[in-house]
Amino acid sequence: MGRESGDTDSFSNTSLSRVPLVGVAVNTMLASLKILAGVFGNSYALIADGIESTADIVTSLVVWGGLRVAETPANERHPYGYGKAEALAGVVAALGILVAAVVIAVQAIREILTPHHLPHWSTLLVLLLVVATKESLARWTSRVGEKADSVSLQADAWHHRADAISSIAAFIGISIALIGGAGYEPADDWAALVACVVIGYSGVRLLVMTSRDILDAAPPKETEEQVRALAAGVRGVLAVEKCRIRKSGTVLFVEIHIEVDGGATVDEGHRIGGVVRSVLRGADLRIADAFVHIEPHAQGVEETRV
Repeated sequence: MGRESGDTDSFSNTSLSRVPLVGVAVNTMLASLKILAGVFGNSYALIADGIESTADIVTSLVVWGGLRVAETPANERHPYGYGKAEALAGVVAALGILVAAVVIAVQAIREILTPHHLPHWSTLLVLLLVVATKESLARWTSRVGEKADSVSLQADAWHHRADAISSIAAFIGISIALIGGAGYEPADDWAALVACVVIGYSGVRLLVMTSRDILDAAPPKETEEQVRALAAGVRGVLAVEKCRIRKSGTVLFVEIHIEVDGGATVDEGHRIGGVVRSVLRGADLRIADAFVHIEPHAQGVEETRV
């Protein structure tokens, strides 16, 4: 069953695209605060944190752009819509995390090899504010991303969380330096280096996750089972043969083969297929469209459906 002209669905990315803009505003404020506090407080770990927040601004803008493109309606050239732009934005965000980890690591090593003053205690207050703000932002973005099944928003959430992690590492390092005194100046730089490992791991994890969407990896088995059960529950469907599901952006496209009574008319088979399509699209599974193929049942005997 093909997609009817004028069909629309309820899975718009319009509200989702506002989420990364909140991240841009917050990161702009925090990046400025951290870099200034790091310069005047003699803490490269805090400066590195500010650089990472600057990278977050760029990746949040990329995610915003990807979500905006993804909401472009399907057309003749792109009959499945532009949902893959959302996954591409997620890949860019993941790569941004990896680049930020490398940049911070290189600078941290330079600072370890370069003698400098002890950081100022006031930097700890700044870091506490940063951790609280970024973790709250990460949880909110992640919650929205998981609800909408948006890999780009989940990647953006990990950017915020990576920033919170690096801030925690910087807090620990600066605390060690202040407690230890002379000779412990590089402690916050070592902390920045350790944070890079965590940030790099997050980047790799997100790159794998977003790449799966681009390569049309199958959704969780539970989703396929739900689709099969919904189709099998339609009166006139005797069996479900094949079921393939692909994700595009935040929505799903289903290709399903159902078996009906071999003696049924073409009109009756078409009607049953239309009901299956309507049931799947009306389910709470974010299914943008379902392509239903009709096959004759081997036994040709209809089973009773509830």
